[in-house]
Amino acid sequence: MPLVLSHLPRRLAALAHATSTTRCHSWNLSPVSASQQRQRSRGFHSSNGESKVQQKRARVCLPPTIATSFQRHFSGTQSRLSTKMTASKYQISERGAPNSTDYRVFFKNENGQAISPLHDIPLYANDARTVYNMVVEVPRWTNAKMEISLGEGLNPIKQDVKKGKLRFVANCFPHHGYIWNYGAFPQTWENPDHLDANTSCKGDNDPIDVLEIGSRVARRGDVLQVKILGTIALIDEGETDWKVITISVNDPLADQVNDINDVETVFPGLLKASVEWFKIYKIPDGKPENQFAFNGEAKDAAFAIKTVEETHRFWQQLVNKEVENNGISCLNTTVDGSPYLVANDAANEVFAKSSDGGNPEPLSETLDKWHFRLENNYSKL
Repeated sequence: MPLVLSHLPRRLAALAHATSTTRCHSWNLSPVSASQQRQRSRGFHSSNGESKVQQKRARVCLPPTIATSFQRHFSGTQSRLSTKMTASKYQISERGAPNSTDYRVFFKNENGQAISPLHDIPLYANDARTVYNMVVEVPRWTNAKMEISLGEGLNPIKQDVKKGKLRFVANCFPHHGYIWNYGAFPQTWENPDHLDANTSCKGDNDPIDVLEIGSRVARRGDVLQVKILGTIALIDEGETDWKVITISVNDPLADQVNDINDVETVFPGLLKASVEWFKIYKIPDGKPENQFAFNGEAKDAAFAIKTVEETHRFWQQLVNKEVENNGISCLNTTVDGSPYLVANDAANEVFAKSSDGGNPEPLSETLDKWHFRLENNYSKL
């Protein structure tokens, strides 16, 4: 597979050419230091507001290999969108020591009451159902594989664990960590008992995944208002794993991007890079390339919207106990008629009983290494 070199400085591209026929290499890199990762992962904040210090930190984290291109794409003036949304009123509260298996990100509403980001944040952000709420699990350029915890009450965000260790994704040339703001749509569920007619594979038992491609580096726990542009269908170990491509409606370029073809026009190379990222990101762990439905071709906004609507119906069946919960905690405070509905006091008690301790692990070497692909392989971790 050809490497995506369009966003690399000439000097780095030349290095890639010079070494591409020899052997696998690993280089150290430090766009995000260990201290910056720790600082970014602690605090209590409004889910869409950032201080000047936080904004500066986000800019510092921009990988130099991509900074020039993004500066070119996002230097336009702020557009005035009819769909522009106000800042989210959701808050997060972090519990447990950062970089430990006890670390959790809980959500609260504007009144400070504990809620589930999976069940209590609505999928639709406007009455016309053209704007969607997205829960950010992994900010762009970071490596920690964070996800909504399906099996725990109130479904906080936690870090995935593999063989007893916190899981991080490798930096696979030319990418650093996740290349979009990565997260999920609330009130969606990919039913593992449903055989998808388009992919001939069943769902992966998760909320549907979302890639937000706008200019802002989000924060973990942000609730962004986005519009749908299209979707990629990853086939992960025989299961359908939709990746819905979106952009924040508050982004300066949002009015120029309304469907999947616009993504290639406004963000040339991003779709190709996204498919490559999902294809290769597990290779440093010793796994084979991931596969895709539709030969990796992204489907348009209409197709993606229909897919999201279907997963929303599956979630309604789940939260109303019309189907087995498959180990998912459906505890919620807002879904009328749900057998899992609880009072605010009960939800607050779940939050209060969550761990506030934990033993931090040493930061993974994955954060400061990148892996170069040669002869269909990547250097080992």
